[in-house]
Amino acid sequence: MPEPDESHDGVQPEPEPNPQSLTDPNPKPQSEQQSNPEPASEPVPSPQARSEPEPRSEADPAVNNDADLSETAIRSNHHSEDANPPAKPQLRKDEGSRTFTMRELLNGLKNESEPDKEDSNSPHTQQSQQQQQQQQAQQNNAAMELINSVMGADEESRSRQRILTFAARRYATAIERNPDDYDALYNWALVLQESADNVSPDSTSPSKDALLEEACKKYDEATHLCPTLHDAFYNWAIAISDRAKMRGRTKEAEELWKQATQNYEKAVQLNWNSPQALNNWGLALQELSAIVPVREKQRIVRTAISKFRAAIQLQFDFHRAIYNLGTVLYGLAEDTLRTGGSANAQEVSPNELYSQSAIYIAAAHALKPNYSVYSSALRLVRSMLPLPHLKIGYLTAPPAGKSLSPHNDWKRSEFILDHERLQQVPKGEQRQASQTLSGRSKDAANGDKRTIKVDIADIVSVSACADLTLPPGAGLCIDTTHDPIYLVADSWESLDGWLDAVRLVYTIYVRGKTDVLAGIIAG
Repeated sequence: MPEPDESHDGVQPEPEPNPQSLTDPNPKPQSEQQSNPEPASEPVPSPQARSEPEPRSEADPAVNNDADLSETAIRSNHHSEDANPPAKPQLRKDEGSRTFTMRELLNGLKNESEPDKEDSNSPHTQQSQQQQQQQQAQQNNAAMELINSVMGADEESRSRQRILTFAARRYATAIERNPDDYDALYNWALVLQESADNVSPDSTSPSKDALLEEACKKYDEATHLCPTLHDAFYNWAIAISDRAKMRGRTKEAEELWKQATQNYEKAVQLNWNSPQALNNWGLALQELSAIVPVREKQRIVRTAISKFRAAIQLQFDFHRAIYNLGTVLYGLAEDTLRTGGSANAQEVSPNELYSQSAIYIAAAHALKPNYSVYSSALRLVRSMLPLPHLKIGYLTAPPAGKSLSPHNDWKRSEFILDHERLQQVPKGEQRQASQTLSGRSKDAANGDKRTIKVDIADIVSVSACADLTLPPGAGLCIDTTHDPIYLVADSWESLDGWLDAVRLVYTIYVRGKTDVLAGIIAG
């Protein structure tokens, strides 16, 4: 099964293809297998998905020079009313009938009920502050010892580590001055996380896991101080995911993957417009689905599919999410086939899942033809496409040119999608189109004015729609430079497939990669 890929930032090397799997949080080489592709952690001949985490932060210590290491100020503004709260209202002899405002009354009650605050200079307070400072200093020293012991594998990584160490000292000093400085805590967590990437694979002291664990503690502290710091939740989830990968398919890894999904969820709730967070959320769910009991697996896989699809809807050319969606559909097809096919007629068949998987992988390759991971995956799944087309399926359509026809005039018919157009297959040609529509049959479809035809170049937008003028079902609206075209899919799940396919072909056309897609489906 293709495997997802999860990289921390833009400086990570690109994964290499591994035609064995269609998943890959961090593509790592995996041996190639003849039959079903298995997830691989590194790109080698096996389709492996790639995740694209957002930049860790504007103040990423890994890329800042000495002049840029000053602490950022993302603090919320604290508004106070008056420096001196109004004094408790007192009646004068000549004010017996005076009316008090609600604010005055509340302030009076507050002043009466508030106990005298402890003098900040009292011995007890000073002792408490000293203990807190000592505890903070011990934590700082432990983190600094970890960072100081990191030795890069080459001169470049050693130079990078020197910068990170300098940054860590700055953030430690800032926290000693102000333990509530969540900016410094967040940036220090980034330093620890970046330092973990500099640890050589065979190093045992310090271990990569120890650095990541310390980074997670800093993220935890930062988010407690500032619960809206979405970048912290996002990078915290990446650190947890890296720890989970080190533990294989164990119970401990399962718990870590669950923690990662929870933090990605928080990151998306705070910053919904992040396709990278949605993509990584889907990858974490995909990894979790490989560990949980079988009875829970399909529900988690379906949720992962929805996250990848949501990422694509935010960014139509997000090739990593497109590829990852193909890999998770491939894995779902494998599982469905292994368990004996669809449980009922309404579920998508394994063959249809394989075909959907191939569409997304072909689209990812068309957008990034130089990615060897995508090329390897495409070689594995290309034969699952309804060649020489990208997609063939059924839609309910009105008579050509009559979108406002009575419902009884709408007929369910076969449609084909390729790199140039979406078109309705003439009734007499439908059986032939299911196998191949070439030569005379294709010319007949192109020239038949009684069929619906939408050229990709004429598309303005593609969206789901719900309208009482349409027959019951999942409505599809394709707005063109001429007139809108309305169609109805057999189900909402089928509609998702058509929406994605048409949008992807259009995106490929806009990006000037139509020739690549044509080469894929035309051979």
